[in-house]
Amino acid sequence: MRTRRSLSFGGAGGMERAGIRGRADEPETPLGIPVMPRRGGPIVLRIMVGARLRRLRERSGISAEDAGYAIRASQSKISRMESGRVSFKPRDVADLLTLYGVLDEEERNAVLELVRHANTPAWWHRYGDILPGWREPYLALEESASVIRAYETQGVPDLLQTEDYARAVTRLRRPNASEDEVDGRVDMRMRRRKLLEQPDPPHLWAVVDEAVLRRTVGDDGLMRAQLEHLLDTAHNVPHVTLQILPSTSSRGVFGGIPFRILRFPDFDLPDVVYLEQLTGALYLDKGDDVEAYLTLMDRLCAAALTAEESVAMLGELYAGRGG
Repeated sequence: MRTRRSLSFGGAGGMERAGIRGRADEPETPLGIPVMPRRGGPIVLRIMVGARLRRLRERSGISAEDAGYAIRASQSKISRMESGRVSFKPRDVADLLTLYGVLDEEERNAVLELVRHANTPAWWHRYGDILPGWREPYLALEESASVIRAYETQGVPDLLQTEDYARAVTRLRRPNASEDEVDGRVDMRMRRRKLLEQPDPPHLWAVVDEAVLRRTVGDDGLMRAQLEHLLDTAHNVPHVTLQILPSTSSRGVFGGIPFRILRFPDFDLPDVVYLEQLTGALYLDKGDDVEAYLTLMDRLCAAALTAEESVAMLGELYAGRGG
């Protein structure tokens, strides 16, 4: 998988209310006892452990080369550990904690507990035959996020799709897929959708191009049902905000490239920008990269219809699909 700065694999106004702005200017919180994340699986745990080890090493003034020597490994292994790209041996982590001066048993045990849980398979492992390796990290990050910001130009956001819409989109994108593969992909998407139904769900804030909602996927009945689901969600789910970017907006300003920004409740996890391609994905967490996409999202939110106006347009589109 191609990545510019990999985490673990080889706006103003409304955005501030959603909690997506501000982290770049916030001071780094002091290291304390790590807390087990609510969701996310082993990949997120590896990211958390790796980030903590990096911060401990830097705080101690120890080079990656010296840290590698202490655990009978190379500098490159320390780099892979700190970015979460490899699994951890409890002995290596314990030795590094000692090297970094972490002698408090409660803090050591908390880190080692994260290491142990990082070896537990996540729910999506049963879809391993259809889930590409470059996509798996996104599922873990999505499950752990407290805020998910999305700009969609090609389809309805994954977490807001009906089963019939997801099936039709899957068949369009994978015309040679078997029925078993299509069923598996749709089942996985419906399983992901349950994230919004869990206690303390993430805030999903999506900006969707008007063309996505006017484009017919399947037939008018299918699209009517999808629009009805979006209307119901926008009316009744407080942690979902939907804005429509009208066709009259200047497309040249925004580029039309879909992306997502994920924010996490733990300071050991940086904001991540996710850009999906046909056969791979980019995961960006470098400060300048994230800030550029946050600024772009600000502009998209400002250009889009308000949430109330967007609901009104959804109602018009729904009515236009007939009875």
